Amino acid sequence: MIANAISEPIRKSARNLAAWAMAGTAALLSLPAAADPIPPGGQLSNLELIGFTGLNGKPGAFKLALKHTKNDKWYLYAGHSFNQGWSIVDVTDPANPRYVKFIPYNTESKGLLTAQVTIHDDIMITAIDKNPLLSTAKPPTLIIWDISDPENPKQVGQWTGAPGGSHRNTYPGGKYAYVSAFAEGYQSRGHEMIVLDVSNPAAPKQIGVWAQPGQKNGEPKPDLEPGFHGPVNISPDGKMASLGFTPDVVNLDVSDPANPKLIGRLTMTPPFMYAGNQSVHTVLPLWDRQILYASSEASKWGCDKDGMNWAALIDNRNPAYPRLMSVFPPPLPPKDAPYKSFCYKEGRFGPHNVVMEQHNPAVHPTTDILYITWFNAGLRVWDISDPYTPTNVGYFLPPERPDDGVERSGPHAAPTNWMEDVTQDSRGYIYADDDKWGIWILRDPKHPK
Repeated sequence: MIANAISEPIRKSARNLAAWAMAGTAALLSLPAAADPIPPGGQLSNLELIGFTGLNGKPGAFKLALKHTKNDKWYLYAGHSFNQGWSIVDVTDPANPRYVKFIPYNTESKGLLTAQVTIHDDIMITAIDKNPLLSTAKPPTLIIWDISDPENPKQVGQWTGAPGGSHRNTYPGGKYAYVSAFAEGYQSRGHEMIVLDVSNPAAPKQIGVWAQPGQKNGEPKPDLEPGFHGPVNISPDGKMASLGFTPDVVNLDVSDPANPKLIGRLTMTPPFMYAGNQSVHTVLPLWDRQILYASSEASKWGCDKDGMNWAALIDNRNPAYPRLMSVFPPPLPPKDAPYKSFCYKEGRFGPHNVVMEQHNPAVHPTTDILYITWFNAGLRVWDISDPYTPTNVGYFLPPERPDDGVERSGPHAAPTNWMEDVTQDSRGYIYADDDKWGIWILRDPKHPK
């Protein structure tokens, strides 16, 4: 009796302790995972660094795309350059990004690039690009996903209609996607612009192509081979597209998507040096101001080995005759840098990406401020309120990173770090990825919205 009298309180206490332990464990499990610490050593001017994700040890994120859900959650999707697949990051709290998961793709076959992502509403389209020197695989040209459950994308379709894969595509919502790929019946080594009907995501079909003279089979080839890097930008009324299509900046009439027609062009190469599809890499329309931002992409290390890489503003009030307004000055290093020009720093120097996907309501509309990744010059903030004098008003230079063991080739083998892509959500938060660490989350205190 005495033993039973003593043991009952002990058993009750043990049950209470177990219940407390289980409750504590449940509470811990319900807490968000701790955010990655911000790596030290970066340099900032007129920007605030507020968050960082190392992508669960998978650096080398490339293109970034945003989704804002009806229950006010924010997600960032990243295509990878060195790891075949895509990362999802919950950025509802930008200071504490939560890495959700990595979706691997065909890891048995090397030489496939999964870097490109475009989103509108609940549809995500990811490009599959192929390096023919590294892969004999026959991947789809692109994959279509349902992201209505943002943490668990579901593949709902794919398109295999273009050999060699696709590059930077655009899905502005509705029936049509605009694809940078090799169209059947064309002889060019550069991509063409393909219009894809995706109204039935399970069975996308090509309905139109636009190409430069000399790209179609049987046409005489020009001295400089044309090519389309992508993406396409569709006007708010859906009637006009503006895009870079080497050697030109091009305006097209797409009111009949099956039969795009040339409105006007501005040739950029020459005078600027030819570098394949990268010669005219990016075009971003500021529709309300009737201005185009356009740029090339640096492709080699060292200004003595590459042509002059450029960024420019173009008057597009008359789309039949776009007119050059200004060329951006080269950004300068910090005063304490051991080099007087980024030309003397290892790695590529020149513009790469600007905040695109303006069709996506989750993306901040571009007005007078441009955020542009400039490779080894970092992320650059440009004031273009006066389009004749674009002015560099801020920057972020990521810290260098010791060898992380990730195998890189070509221009990515440079030991220096640089910025690759950038986007900005409609709250004003800026997301920029680099070549070595992950994704940096910043805020512009002078232009918060």
